[in-house]
Amino acid sequence: MFNIRVYGILISDDNKVLVSDEFIRGNYYTKFPGGGLEFGEGTRECLAREFMEEMSLRVRVGEHLYTTDFFQMSAFNPEHQIVSIYYKVYPLEEIKVPLREKQFDFDEEQMAVYHTSGETETFRMIPLQAFSEASVHLPIDKVVATLIKQG
Repeated sequence: MFNIRVYGILISDDNKVLVSDEFIRGNYYTKFPGGGLEFGEGTRECLAREFMEEMSLRVRVGEHLYTTDFFQMSAFNPEHQIVSIYYKVYPLEEIKVPLREKQFDFDEEQMAVYHTSGETETFRMIPLQAFSEASVHLPIDKVVATLIKQG
């Protein structure tokens, strides 16, 4: 079975890359914001929805950056193959969610969400000059991080 994921690459005007720090099923991951394609949805529509759900942020989905071109098994379900699609995104308004300085800096409210749902997330900006494939955890994100660094 295929699991289609759609992610957004947001680089601020001051050259910082937006990442999501997530605590999922007892594990920590730093990844790009985005999520799963729902039935009846296009990839761009999915990404706009994910940014609204996760960050209450309206975005313009821009140019396609990358689609997985190698086999990647899901870290959560060995019967699923992951296909990830990445687009550049541009905020249509100011980011209102708190942006953290430290990795995995969850507040009490976010940890309460974790205890209810089994996952939580927070966001931070990493300066482009400090950003690399080591900044993210998922194998496909590492490929995209390298593409971002190459310009």
